Amino acid sequence: MLIEWLVTRYLRHIIGAHMRFDDEPVGGRPPAPRRGHEYLLYVHIPFCEVLCPFCPFHRVRFREPRASRYFAALRQEIRRYHERGFDFSGVYVGGGTPTVVPEELAETLALIRSLYAVNEISVETNPNHLRAEVVSLLKSAGVNRLSVGVQSFDDVLLKEMGRYDSYGSSAFIVERLHSVQGVFDTLNADMMFNLPHQTLASLQNDLRILTDNVKVDQVSFYPLMTAPSTRQAMSLTMGEVTFRREKSFYKTILAAMKRGYQPSSAWCFSRGKSMIDEYIVDYDEYVGVGSGAFSYVDGTMYSSTFSTNCYIDQVDGGRTGITAARRLDPREQMDYDFLMKLFSLSMDKKAIEAKYHGGFHRTLWKELLTFKLLGALVEEGGRYRVTEKGMYYWVMMMREFFMGVNRLRDTMRSRIREEWRSEHMAVKPGDIVQRSGTEDTAGRGVS
Repeated sequence: MLIEWLVTRYLRHIIGAHMRFDDEPVGGRPPAPRRGHEYLLYVHIPFCEVLCPFCPFHRVRFREPRASRYFAALRQEIRRYHERGFDFSGVYVGGGTPTVVPEELAETLALIRSLYAVNEISVETNPNHLRAEVVSLLKSAGVNRLSVGVQSFDDVLLKEMGRYDSYGSSAFIVERLHSVQGVFDTLNADMMFNLPHQTLASLQNDLRILTDNVKVDQVSFYPLMTAPSTRQAMSLTMGEVTFRREKSFYKTILAAMKRGYQPSSAWCFSRGKSMIDEYIVDYDEYVGVGSGAFSYVDGTMYSSTFSTNCYIDQVDGGRTGITAARRLDPREQMDYDFLMKLFSLSMDKKAIEAKYHGGFHRTLWKELLTFKLLGALVEEGGRYRVTEKGMYYWVMMMREFFMGVNRLRDTMRSRIREEWRSEHMAVKPGDIVQRSGTEDTAGRGVS
């Protein structure tokens, strides 16, 4: 436990320094691409029917009129990056709930495919959207990886999360997953572990359902990653957050997933080679479009506005959604690559040294040596490789990285406090959004 505590403290210091956008605002000016470089396009759809108390991502209540304006602006911004000279070989659509308006999503994907030579498209969704007409629309739109937010098969936990009445019971989710098995190249189930009231028996039951029943192509098991804003909401509905059981839960997952799965990253397990949720692992650089999206291009991090109103206005005014940027110095870029590339459990030594002109090992020799002495990292065949023992360290480090991102999200949202309050304070965890004529109103769920 002492080692984990020391690593966590070190990481929080490093990540806290890296995840600050303290440069001058960039006013919607997009970055410039490098010729011949491979980029991924991340598309953020922030709208949700349910605002889950544990979720720290940028999401707002679904309102149909605003969603229509948002998708129109999103397509404008996508065209703007094409005019800028970018080409994208992969697309990842996250949220929020990207399939909340499936026709708008399909139109957006059709535009992307008409502009860019993409060869993989991954889309997130929820179990209640696994309807035949939606699945058919996504398949026709070129989606080859569908990631379903399951979180747990424990009905008690689903009720605590406000998902049971909105997204379905365990039995419903299992039936829906069976119904789409084989439709897409990869069907991924997003799961969570280390929830406040989750027990070892509950986790083991989730694992049995995954490996012996639904047998999806891929499983991503995320540790609980909170933000200050979500901790308060969770304490009211789900219980207090603690990391004391995280390691034992992860060891249980690792042992169970050996039944038919191979690790694609420290927390993603696949039956075969496929795109994973952490597109920042597969792609060195990426461009994010949409409100609340991040980009990383040529050593600079960019953040788009977290105000959906401001986003629409900026794009309508001929700009992108970008409002802030921060240039990472060479050491910070190496730290970023050390974390991200080894999260995929292996890193090419020659390639990483070439990227930094021979300075990677010279700069990070203490970190490399430390993880070798801990038995977490070895050198084999010209590569750094994370051992099974070391996989938990990378889970822990990525958890801290994303919690740092979540704290940054809280900071960015604080700049639009009134809009954020209007989107969230009126709806309590578990509330659903109901359509009423041309406007959407908050309606109490029965969870």
